[in-house]
Amino acid sequence: MPTLTRRPRRGAHTPRPGGGQATVELACILPAVMLLVLLLVQAALLVRDQVLTINAAREAAREASVGSPHARVVAAANRVLDGAVVEVERAARIGEPVRARVTFVARTDVPLVGALLPEVELVSTATMRAER
Repeated sequence: MPTLTRRPRRGAHTPRPGGGQATVELACILPAVMLLVLLLVQAALLVRDQVLTINAAREAAREASVGSPHARVVAAANRVLDGAVVEVERAARIGEPVRARVTFVARTDVPLVGALLPEVELVSTATMRAER
């Protein structure tokens, strides 16, 4: 008479082969994923600063095109981007181009990533016709 044999049940006490492997893999890959996320955040901040630099140059050129004094031109750029350095080339006559060049040093201060990357100098130039 054949005997029935029971296969052992896999319960909480019987370890499965490869158990915990996913946890170890996650622990190994998680620092790299976090570093990548922080790098993306830093890149997004640099893009934002570049857009603000472009807008600050446009505002400075607009203010210079109507004949405002240098202090007002700088104030217009600093309303958009605090800490911007502004250089202006004024037109000799009405209708000639006025150029505003804005330079801004973007700090890379995202934790962990900021120490690895140097500060970035962002430069933008805007040109408009002199109106006055």
